[in-house]
Amino acid sequence: QAQRDRRVTLVLAHHPRPRLEAEQIRDLALSASGLLVAKVGGPSVKPYQPGGIWEAVAMNQSTTRYYKQDKGESLYRRSIYTFWKRTAMNPTMEILNAPTRETFCVRRDVTNTPLQAFVTLNDPQFVEAARNLATIALRESESFDHRLDAITQKFLSRIFENDEREIVRQTLSKVMSNYKTNPELAKSLIAVGESPVDENLDPVDLASWTVIASQIFNLDETLTK
Repeated sequence: QAQRDRRVTLVLAHHPRPRLEAEQIRDLALSASGLLVAKVGGPSVKPYQPGGIWEAVAMNQSTTRYYKQDKGESLYRRSIYTFWKRTAMNPTMEILNAPTRETFCVRRDVTNTPLQAFVTLNDPQFVEAARNLATIALRESESFDHRLDAITQKFLSRIFENDEREIVRQTLSKVMSNYKTNPELAKSLIAVGESPVDENLDPVDLASWTVIASQIFNLDETLTK
């Protein structure tokens, strides 16, 4: 039995942990935050995307020369419904290694770059998702532990250990102190995204917990299979 347990441990220790694919990362953020629209079928949608990308590569007569971002529930459909322009794909998906439609692909490349972390920390879709999850946590309880559990259960399907909680507690204290000194920064952060902000919540609290939710979303444990 001991030998068998050792073999199992070795197998698990060497099992590869690939990062989730681009569409899965986006859908995870939307699902955990309660923003994901579960509707099945329908036309393609155009979620958040920086301006000027389509114009840079389109011909004058192109019917897709200009990107017009959708509104409402179309921003939160599953990534499978995102409109793909062959010569100018969604930049978030491309940075996270989704293949272009210019050549045939049998297997996706998997890279690990600082730009990917920049996207998952700063892309409006992910910031908005973190803010929405923080809103849920703040509504559920006034307890630090219960709020943290609400976030980690969504992303990790577990609660943090005591040493992990202490790290989060210290981070929250520093972030909250900064936002209390610079309340406009807090308002700027929670204003990201088209979904409404809960006016009943203190902007400093909401912004601080948004940062915590974003950091937990960006853990390797969250973004890998």
